[in-house]
Amino acid sequence: MPPLNKIAAAPGTALLPRALRSPGRAPRRPAAGRPAAGGPPAPRAAGPARSPLRAALTAFFAADGFLFASWVVRVPAVKAQVHASPAALGLALLCISAGAVATMAVVGRLCLRHGTHPVTAGSALLLCLGTALPAHAHSTVSLGAALAVFGAGYGALNVAMNSAAVDVVAALRRPVMPGFHAAYSLGGLCGAGLGGLLAGRLTTAWHLGLAALLGLAVTAVAGTLLVRTPAPVRPQPVRPIPQGGPAARGGRHARVLVVLLGLTALCTAYGEGALADWAALHLTDDLHTGAGLAAAAYSAFASAMTAGRLGGTWLSVRLGQTRVMAGGGLLASAGMLTAALAPSVPAAVGGFVLVGLGLANLFPLAIARAGALAGPQGVATASSLGYAGMLVGPPVIGFLAGAFGLPAALTTVAAAAAVAALLAVGAGRRSPAAP
Repeated sequence: MPPLNKIAAAPGTALLPRALRSPGRAPRRPAAGRPAAGGPPAPRAAGPARSPLRAALTAFFAADGFLFASWVVRVPAVKAQVHASPAALGLALLCISAGAVATMAVVGRLCLRHGTHPVTAGSALLLCLGTALPAHAHSTVSLGAALAVFGAGYGALNVAMNSAAVDVVAALRRPVMPGFHAAYSLGGLCGAGLGGLLAGRLTTAWHLGLAALLGLAVTAVAGTLLVRTPAPVRPQPVRPIPQGGPAARGGRHARVLVVLLGLTALCTAYGEGALADWAALHLTDDLHTGAGLAAAAYSAFASAMTAGRLGGTWLSVRLGQTRVMAGGGLLASAGMLTAALAPSVPAAVGGFVLVGLGLANLFPLAIARAGALAGPQGVATASSLGYAGMLVGPPVIGFLAGAFGLPAALTTVAAAAAVAALLAVGAGRRSPAAP
């Protein structure tokens, strides 16, 4: 979630290294807006926001969301197919976390050695394979094995493509990361909507197989663009975390803030990951709806999150980032309590909408503020904590559902959202630059 794992891009132009547009060694360029020695002012080139690199990365984020949502809407069918209890399903879902954790550190080293672009394309291939496998499982053990492959692909792709996106953000020196996460949400919305339409018309195997084929097509096109486009040269962070000397105390303070923001992202992603796997089951098992309407619940959640992210920049400018994050956490908490405990389907779906609107900007703003504090180090720390929340959310909900029932288990999402609001306020008060 990603949930490692989720905001409108701020389009614009910026001066780019020549490596973004053609291979080869880039000549030394003057800073944007400054004239070269003995020449006219340097022109502003089309930046990553309009380049094949930006488009290819956006396609990968969208495909990631689409494939994950395609699996999500088929969770009830796969659960029935393998005759799994809530606790057994939670154990199988834990294999997603295991697969992701097992690959994240390896993929990080691969990105350093071979570059983020080819690793992103290869990780997408693994995710496409993993998407098709759960439909062919006929026991909890085989489902766990299939989901381990799915988790490995999901974790690998999230690490690789976010690392590539961080390079673009650093090259532009503009907060364009929300646009990538909005693409993920749009992909999830399309995957959930298509899954709802196909739920009563295609078998699980056909549905997930076609989703995997579509993912392969996107990987072939976007991967070719990505591999052929060199990564931009990342400038040094403006505010790196000091490692010693007289500024060490300031560095420790910055690390504390980054951890607070990372925990905010963790609480947010916990809810997003939990709803991804359990929202549809809540409607089918507790409110006794059909598969199509159950898929619509996650679609409503994804739609609200997408809308919230597309308006996130506007809200942040007018209200301030801390207010947007705190208010979003409280709104998501109220919405989750409604969705979990309401006895009617319309009220539950409305609650999911409030959760989507509330959680929409918590994760992206937390990651952006961590990056502003500590550069790529801050982004990496906060992102790792955030995706950990998305990975552990579904199995935790499964174990709690087996012991106390799914509605009670889902109330932990409300508690996590409230904690995220408190953490955002705490981080805002500790940071003198936080609005």
